[in-house]
Amino acid sequence: MAIRNIVTKQDPILRKTSRPVERFNDKLWQLLDDMKETMYKAQGVGLAAVQVGFLRRVVVVDVGDGYLELINPEIIEMSGEEIADEGCLSVPGESGKVKRPTYVKVRAQNRNGAWRILEGTDLKARCFCHEIDHLDGILYTDKVIPEAAEDIIKAGE
Repeated sequence: MAIRNIVTKQDPILRKTSRPVERFNDKLWQLLDDMKETMYKAQGVGLAAVQVGFLRRVVVVDVGDGYLELINPEIIEMSGEEIADEGCLSVPGESGKVKRPTYVKVRAQNRNGAWRILEGTDLKARCFCHEIDHLDGILYTDKVIPEAAEDIIKAGE
């Protein structure tokens, strides 16, 4: 395993759409292992492959209740809404208020290609949405609520 460099908001790769994973092999498994190690080292709760420079539909998540790998994830159901502060490893030192669903059901593949259904509430639902947005070139800063835009907090202010 290796720690990967996390790209920041200035990098144009973050605005690109990630491609589906078609091969479930050693190369994918190495990427997943590296992403896991990178996420934990950066003290994040989620990380998308694009954030480490790979345009593949791969996400890792751990909001404190167990590590998850989501390959080719898609949101199939959501409900509720909550406005809360959100940050991102690719936007260091900033946060902003974003409206997200409080419940999300996701269909995704595991590292061996088997499909499964995952559910998340509250922080996990927010994390699923945030990371899946990354796969479509969307940053949380695109979704900061306009009336709260002035609330984006920069480190050191």
